[in-house]
Amino acid sequence: MTGQNPVEIDTTRPHPARMYDWYLGGKDNYPVDEAMGRQMLALEPRVPVMARVNRAFMQRATRWLAGQGVRQFLDIGTGIPTEPNLHQIAQRIAPDARVVYCDNDPIVLAHAAALLRGTEEGVTDYLQADVRDPDTILEGARKVLDFDEPIALSLIALLHFVPDEDGAHELVERLVDALPSGSHLVISHATADFTPEESEEAAAKLRGAGVTLALRSREEFTRFFDGLDLVEPGVQVPHLWRPELGDPVPGQDDGVIPGYGAVARKL
Repeated sequence: MTGQNPVEIDTTRPHPARMYDWYLGGKDNYPVDEAMGRQMLALEPRVPVMARVNRAFMQRATRWLAGQGVRQFLDIGTGIPTEPNLHQIAQRIAPDARVVYCDNDPIVLAHAAALLRGTEEGVTDYLQADVRDPDTILEGARKVLDFDEPIALSLIALLHFVPDEDGAHELVERLVDALPSGSHLVISHATADFTPEESEEAAAKLRGAGVTLALRSREEFTRFFDGLDLVEPGVQVPHLWRPELGDPVPGQDDGVIPGYGAVARKL
């Protein structure tokens, strides 16, 4: 793993990666994460379905990219390992795929070994860093990935935790600017477009626990892809992005999935 320093795990405040793990039925979370997760479920019982829809979107996008010949992946906001992980999807299609995972939660670092069990032909690595520090991410990624060849940058269910005050759009632009032509950007993101009242209540509860939730509109989401060529079918609710590339998530069609997903190519 690239240059890791020991970091103490804060168990007094909920963390999005651990809450996500709880939604998915994992065990790598703490009572504070479960407590906040249950508050979110009280507002929207389908949150676990939404989490699985995000995972399924990542899997379909990775499958599509590997099928298009992409052999390098940079996944920021990796989260706690949940099989199949991105490298497993990519390396089933392209055993020589190279994958760099990145997250800022020390509990993800504690379980990162599970992310490093790839094929003999390929490479997987883990980098402990925050999306707000793109220079550190790029420096670490360059030790594994060839920045003269196309790279797929994945930001799955991450940017809605990065407010505008932290320069979310500028951070993505900085990362994409470093990628060569032929690279791709993959993003999924929560929105309040479909459920404004429930979303505002959820955001307020999370703010009270020290977690910022920046629920962006379709227009604000699409801005992340400025200057890039959106892959068909463009910006969609996540489960409607190329559904033929994976199995449907049980319950995904039983109500609104308040989010967007898209993939775009750097020309």
